[in-house]
Amino acid sequence: MKNIMVVIGSLIIAFAFNFFLVPFEILSSGISGIAILVGLLTPFDTGLLNFIFNLPILIFGYFKLGKEITVNTLVCVVTLSFFLYLLPVVNVTDNILLSAIFGGVISGIGIGTIMKFSGTSGGLDIIAIFISRTSNISVGLLLTGMNGIIVLISGATFSWNIALYTLLSIYLTGKMIDKVHTNHIKLTMQIVTTEGEAIRQELLQSIYRGITITEGYGGYTKETKQIIMMVVTRYETLHIKNVVRSHDSKAFINIFETVEVDGEFARN
Repeated sequence: MKNIMVVIGSLIIAFAFNFFLVPFEILSSGISGIAILVGLLTPFDTGLLNFIFNLPILIFGYFKLGKEITVNTLVCVVTLSFFLYLLPVVNVTDNILLSAIFGGVISGIGIGTIMKFSGTSGGLDIIAIFISRTSNISVGLLLTGMNGIIVLISGATFSWNIALYTLLSIYLTGKMIDKVHTNHIKLTMQIVTTEGEAIRQELLQSIYRGITITEGYGGYTKETKQIIMMVVTRYETLHIKNVVRSHDSKAFINIFETVEVDGEFARN
């Protein structure tokens, strides 16, 4: 399932490149953007360049992010390179602003989809995920910042008008990545229940998260209750709610977004 979604995400990215960004020489983000730049300046194929440039970063990802992400990234790099080669470069619109907007949004959807299913599109995505796991900065924001250099290259190589359109496209790509790939968002769950011990045991067996339990009592019933507090990612909330409901259908669950986590927290 994950590999299929990675392939679909790669197709979406290739569509954004060849139908919106490449016709107006608008660069994309990361290594793919560099591949487009070199491809426009040389006779080499963009897809082949994208594969070659990603190889050393894939090796880095294998040792720092693990086998699953690296394998899915390799699937993405290969299929993206294939789709870039297969799809024709078509000028969908004559309006460069529309191309920058839709190219950035669509490529962000593709990249975010790949990241959501344990992969990356290669290149700077791997570095951004690695940094995000050791900080509270979102992947999209990191990619937007790191890709500033591509804007400078674009401006120096083509024109500053193109550079500004590239900046707009990269910004929209980063925003869409954070909309689709929400693993960086941390949530605090407070669970008020009478079955705290049973819930604690099952949660410790099924997820890798710290759990803090305090004693309390109902203000109306004065019944003794346990208050379970956890900081989790958005992807884990459904599983936790199912576990809680399986033991206590009347448990009270309060979920709110966490601004910052300072301390030990498993981000992978």
